[in-house]
Amino acid sequence: MIRLGEKQILKVVRMKEFGMYVGDEKEAVLLPRKYVPAGTKVGDSVEVFVYRDSSDRLIATTEEPALQLGQVGLLCVKETGQIGAFLDWGLEKDLFLPFKEQTVQLRSGKSYPVALYIDKSRRLCATMKIYEYLSSEAPYGKNDMVEGIVYQVNPNVGVFIAVDNKYHGMIPKNNVHGRFHVGDSVRARVVSVREDGKLELSTRERVEFQISKDAAVVMDALQSYDGILPFSEKASPEVIERELNMSKAAFKRAVGHLLKKQLITVDQHKIRIK
Repeated sequence: MIRLGEKQILKVVRMKEFGMYVGDEKEAVLLPRKYVPAGTKVGDSVEVFVYRDSSDRLIATTEEPALQLGQVGLLCVKETGQIGAFLDWGLEKDLFLPFKEQTVQLRSGKSYPVALYIDKSRRLCATMKIYEYLSSEAPYGKNDMVEGIVYQVNPNVGVFIAVDNKYHGMIPKNNVHGRFHVGDSVRARVVSVREDGKLELSTRERVEFQISKDAAVVMDALQSYDGILPFSEKASPEVIERELNMSKAAFKRAVGHLLKKQLITVDQHKIRIK
């Protein structure tokens, strides 16, 4: 059986001037001549990917697709329109992303995470609604570093990450520092593995390693304010987050670190370089 949207090994059943048919006597699909490996003959086996051409006919290719059925990946938008967008996935015919499967406004030239699925008309399409295509069986544990792509931002919940383009990950809203956008690449630390197998993440390192980095951020801010930071640890969490992209607790730890090193002085309302 020929499987749409997947790489598979098929046998050459007959040859034509314009290519060869691969499959079996009951079901075969055309592999155009330009994709036929040199020296291939009837009876040989060829690894191909099966999709649909611009006329909606099944066709085989030896080119490497960026995605196979059910997989998630980061694809670049080539063109947008009222009914959807077209993505570059490494094949001659671009991949269609229907408007109803988009979760944010797309821009040409920018890449977004999508999954490959078969629509009701038996055509291969892309969707940005990738939650159901991710697994909760990641091979990671607490404090492991992982990499992933942002696929959803919900201010009330957090930032959702496709770890390795395969696994569920999320930065809870109380751990979100800075701005995130769909399609951003993220390197994060596993804070915990939940009972359901999903990964809780943070872009910050363990406290003992993060303090010196946060202290450097505070010193950079002091330099930008000519040596006097116009707020102290008593500032609101919102001010600290806006100015330094860190929590109030992290800011207080960083200030304490700098005080211990005698690099700053602190009064009720300001911090100064010593």
